[in-house]
Amino acid sequence: MIEPDLSGRVALVTGSARGLGRSIALACAEAGAAVAVHYNTSEAAAVATAEEARDRGAPAATAVGADVTDPASVDAAFDAVETELGAVDVLVNNVGDFAPEHWEAMSVATWDRVLETNLKGTYLCTRRALPAMREAEWGRVVNVGYAGSDRALANPKNLPYFIAKTGVLMFTRAVARDTTDDGVTVNAVSPYVVESSDEFPDEAPRGRWATFEDVRQAVLFFLDEGSAYLSGENVEIDGGWIPERL
Repeated sequence: MIEPDLSGRVALVTGSARGLGRSIALACAEAGAAVAVHYNTSEAAAVATAEEARDRGAPAATAVGADVTDPASVDAAFDAVETELGAVDVLVNNVGDFAPEHWEAMSVATWDRVLETNLKGTYLCTRRALPAMREAEWGRVVNVGYAGSDRALANPKNLPYFIAKTGVLMFTRAVARDTTDDGVTVNAVSPYVVESSDEFPDEAPRGRWATFEDVRQAVLFFLDEGSAYLSGENVEIDGGWIPERL
């Protein structure tokens, strides 16, 4: 496992009370970062994850609630993190709802929720984090995409998720271009199906689904100081899956 040194850094991982986000937050703690565990509705789980982050080596950790689709809520969450831990140096945009329904059968509210949690949330959190990163001349943003989205993967089922994740990768490249002189890198990791996914296809690449550790490895690669020249990139964690066969 890659072991970046995040001593003296503050990491905020959205959607980190449980699942993949929790695993990434704990990896940042093990690397020495102070950790902000974000939640929307899972406060108790977030508090427990923050406690474990401290046990795993984080010098400090806190749980912070926010609706990532609401600008005022995002601002308040960052204000709270800055007050308790300091400015955010590492931002992992992990939040993103999934709705495995045909697009015509999907409610407008579901369509909006999937688009907004995946794309608007990534935009709002990144926009709020960048000024402090630019001032410090150091920052790491890692966005969670989806395998095949760089080829505009599309399917009638779960369509707004595919649209949003394609937008996340476009946003990643645009912000990377916009921060080339700022000491900030902006990259993406794009899993196919992970161990906590809502649905599992009939066949798993390489005989298994991606583990949280598989995704953590890619995230930590981008956080490592040796990766400082890499920005605007996307690593697919798919075991060799061919999305054209969807």
